[in-house]
Parts: sequence; C-alpha cells; structure tokens
Amino acid sequence: MHPEVATNVQSGVPFPLVVAHNKTLAAVCYARFEPLHHSGAASPYFDAPSQFGISSSTPSQCVVDQAAYIVRHGSRFPEPGSFAGWQALFAKLLNATYTARGPLTFLPSWVPPVDDIPHQPLFLSSTGAREAFDLGVDLRKRYRFTPGGNNFTVWAAGQQRVVDTAAYFLQGYLSQGNYMSDPSENRGIIVAMPDSVNYTFADSLTPSNGCPAYSSGDTSFKANDFRATYQGKIARRLNSYLDGLVLNSSDVGVMQDLCGFQAEIDGDTRFCEIFEESEWKDYEYAHDLNYYYGSGPGNPFSATVGYPWLQAVTGLFLSNPNETGTEANFVPPPLIMSFTHDNDLPPVVSALGVWNSSRRTGVFPLSTQGPNSGRTFRSSYLVSFRGYIALERLSCDAQAPSSAVKHSAGRVSPTAGTSAQAQKYVRIKINNAVVPVPDCTTGPGSSCPLDAFVAHVRKRATVAGDFVQRCGLQDVRNATGVLDVFTRVPSENAQSFTLLAPPPYAAVL
Repeated sequence: MHPEVATNVQSGVPFPLVVAHNKTLAAVCYARFEPLHHSGAASPYFDAPSQFGISSSTPSQCVVDQAAYIVRHGSRFPEPGSFAGWQALFAKLLNATYTARGPLTFLPSWVPPVDDIPHQPLFLSSTGAREAFDLGVDLRKRYRFTPGGNNFTVWAAGQQRVVDTAAYFLQGYLSQGNYMSDPSENRGIIVAMPDSVNYTFADSLTPSNGCPAYSSGDTSFKANDFRATYQGKIARRLNSYLDGLVLNSSDVGVMQDLCGFQAEIDGDTRFCEIFEESEWKDYEYAHDLNYYYGSGPGNPFSATVGYPWLQAVTGLFLSNPNETGTEANFVPPPLIMSFTHDNDLPPVVSALGVWNSSRRTGVFPLSTQGPNSGRTFRSSYLVSFRGYIALERLSCDAQAPSSAVKHSAGRVSPTAGTSAQAQKYVRIKINNAVVPVPDCTTGPGSSCPLDAFVAHVRKRATVAGDFVQRCGLQDVRNATGVLDVFTRVPSENAQSFTLLAPPPYAAVL
C-alpha cells in the first residue's frame, strides 16, 4: 500500500501528501477520500495539506516573535436562506409516498438538524465554539506570547457569530490558572466594529461593503453555470434508488451542503456517503469558482479591499513587538487576531498575490469548464469554518542549534532566534499550510526576509491601487483607505468599541 502522492506545483517534484484533521497530524494519508475536506465553505475546520512540500513547523533555528491571523468564524447553523432549502427538501420527502433503496434508505426518516428555529439558524454550533476554543489553546501554546495573568485583546466584525467566535477563542486562550480573586487580570477584551456596513470603508474587517465598485467585479455566477453541468447528472443517478420520488438539481445542491453542515451540527455524515468522489470534486470546484470570481483573485477589486489589512500588519511587523507609531493610542499584543467572515479572506489572498499563478499553462484564471488539478486556489483549504490566513514574523539564527549545548550554572541558556544577530523573516500560512511568498523563499523554512517581504507588499500596492480612488469614493468626505483598528482603540473612523469577554472560569453569581 502506497501513500497518496501530490506534486509540488512550483517544482513538479512529487512528495507524500500529509493530511491533518482537527489538529491531529496523520503521518501519511492512507485513508479513503474525505468529503469533509472537499466541501468548500461547508467544511468543518481541518489543517490543509501542504501544496508546496513545506513543513508547517517553525524552523529549529527560529522563533516566531509576532503573528497576525484573519479568521473566519467557527462552524454555524445555516443562514435563513439555506435553511429554507433544507425545509423545502424535508417537505418534499415528508409529503411523498416513495420507496428508497441502497444509500438513500435513510431519507424517509431524515429530519433537518435544527430543533430550535428561533435561536439556531445563523449562529454558532457547538462545533464552532469548540473550533474557536481549540484555536485559542493551540496558539497560546504555540507562541507563548502572553505571560500568565496578562489580559489579551482581539478584534472582531460585529455580527453575533463572529463576536461569539472571538469570545470562545479567548476562553481557550485564557484557560489557565484561577484569577477569581484578581478580576482585573487574565481577562479577554474584544474590539468589535460595525459589520458589513458601507460607512467605515477600509477601516473595517468587512471592507468590501465599503467599496461601491466591488460588486461590479463579482462574477461568482460562474459557479452556478458550472453547477448546471453536473447536478442534473447526480440527480439522475440518485433517482435510480428511488421509486415514487424524483430528486432535481436543487435537491442535489442542498444534500451536498448538508454533508458538511450536518456533520458539524450533530455528527450525522450520511449525506456525505451518497455521493461519489468525482461528484465531491465538482461540488468543491463550484465553491472554488464562487470564491475565486466573487471575492478572490478573479474579482479585479479583491486586492483593493484586502490590502488595508495586509498593510496594517506589515507596519506592525516593521516595529518591535509591543511597540507602535506616534499616532497610536493602543499597543497591540504580538499576536493580532482578527475575526470576520468567509468572503473577507480571499481578498487577503489577492493582496498577497498567492494562489493565482502556476508554471503550468491553462491553470489560471480558473476555467468554468472543469477543475484543473494543478490549481492552488482551493476554497476548502481557506474558507472552511474557522479557516484563516496567518502571517508569522520569524526571528532566526544563522545556524540550527548545536547537538550539544553547554549549560552554565545559575543562568538559563538563550533559545533559538533570540541572539542579537538573529534576522527577521516572514511566512504565510493558510489553514496551517505554508504558502511561499512569490519569488521569496530564501529564508529558513522557505520564509521570506522581512525587508524583501516589505518590498513585496509595496509592490502589491500597485496591483491593489488606492482604496478611495479605485472604489470611487473621491467625493465622500470621510472615506479612508487605512485600517487603524489595531493601534487606535477605539477607532473613530472604524466606529469600534470594546467588549469584555466572559472569564474562562466559573464565577459566583
């Protein structure tokens, strides 16, 4: 039995495909095809496999001294529009007299996994809460930035499921020790801001809504054109297991969505099991087309709205941790956590200039005729629930640590990357998989020297353009192309405000 093999899209060299799921790294992928890793925005979180053959571990001669994450909210119940589709499918099944065979025998007993309609649709599921909590625990241990007892601040767009994700993250991040007798310590603060509004412009974690021109570049309808090429075929195959009931293309779309959603809501994966591997790959590719042409590199205004976040983080990386510029009224922590929505992640991909080029011809822009296996743009690896883009600033020594270290009594030996000669580098991670900065991989672990990364970001500014100009806001008095929420708390332009997160331990009422 041989491990599944992928190909490095840059070099063409094959390497074993290592898959991670819910933070547990599988040594080598021997498992069967996993639909939940190909369900686009309906996928519960999983660590993406490496597409470039680069280890996600921090190189041995380095330490991460700053990091910035932009994170989609955790797994949730369906939005009202999608839930209406679930209800329509249920009504169709309930009100028909039919016989189901083979993989569809569960349909006569199936009910939608929503039992509290006034309170569940649109909001986090328990899986979403766990995903956020787990991320908090993981990053606290991974970076060790925050001494015990210190308070910690995160940023969030203002919709409830996003703020709840931030709050559960803080529960995990701060779940150590007991500070009931010191209520001013070990507390989480959420800097929240208006969500999906058109009056805060670039000073937002949902900036596309503040760019009037953005919607004119959205051609995500191409995803529906592609769905029309395969959903009918799937319906015809499934109908061979039914007598007295006929499924249509719309039913197929709902049923494939239910694989990911029902798996994360109540653990039922029966909808995952009725579709074939090729049908899942088509379903995933429809999601790829939706995000590539709707909010990703296929939208000419995508980089414009993603660039302010990248520019703000790059500015912080040019300062030392816990330092800011003269116009700041707040010193952000070394770990910047930004929580938002699925469609706010692809613009950052566009601003970075990744996942949109290949040495192979015909890969980009994505074709509406069908998937090309050489594409790096994969929605399941980006906009899964709790999906994220992370930038890490590495401080690295010239050499890996010696295999023999002498210890002097009474002093702790310095750790890797903390010497005065250590140099700074940057790496991009998307759902924990390293994505190289284009044409800049000379540092440890294929990282990019900080000064070269800054030059890359400045070069990307010419692609993104000026936010105010490109979005057609020249005549709007308070329009801004700058994101200042990390160093101005509260921010007047962003209209941000602070929330105190619940403490991560029981309190006396």
